[in-house]
Amino acid sequence: MSDSSPDRPATPVLDVWCELQCPDCRSALDDLSALRARYGDRLDVRLRHFPLEKHKHAFAAAQAAEEALEQGKGWEYVEAVLGRVEELDRKGEPFLIEVARELGLDAEEFDIALIDGRHILIVDADQAEGKAIGVTGTPTYVIDGERLDGGKSQEGLRARIEEIADRLLADGTGV
Repeated sequence: MSDSSPDRPATPVLDVWCELQCPDCRSALDDLSALRARYGDRLDVRLRHFPLEKHKHAFAAAQAAEEALEQGKGWEYVEAVLGRVEELDRKGEPFLIEVARELGLDAEEFDIALIDGRHILIVDADQAEGKAIGVTGTPTYVIDGERLDGGKSQEGLRARIEEIADRLLADGTGV
């Protein structure tokens, strides 16, 4: 259910196509934290999954992030895993359970979720949508229909996102 009255401005959406085993996504973490702090709930920052084949634990990490979201600590989990990409490389799925436990999440439920694949459809849908709009690497940002590739360089991307978000908030157009 949504309030579609003309007086209520839409919240701008920033889709962040990310992969939790990606060193470039870890580099983008500071920018994402700054954007979330600056805008709070005035900007809807949505993590979108785009696991890359070259990272063997990325698909499981995406599913684990969805389980963390379901348990109420999605962003905290994403930040914890991205902050320790090398450990994920070395330890694999047991590391995903370890991080859940560290954050006070139900680690047993994480283990079950990774086994039963309850979040696979979400990850697959994100990846398919990303491919459909031309995402080829991570991180990639999409705001107001503009795609910004952070896999090549993060240089200037936060400023460009802020410029677009500020314009959308001033216009009240959101989207």
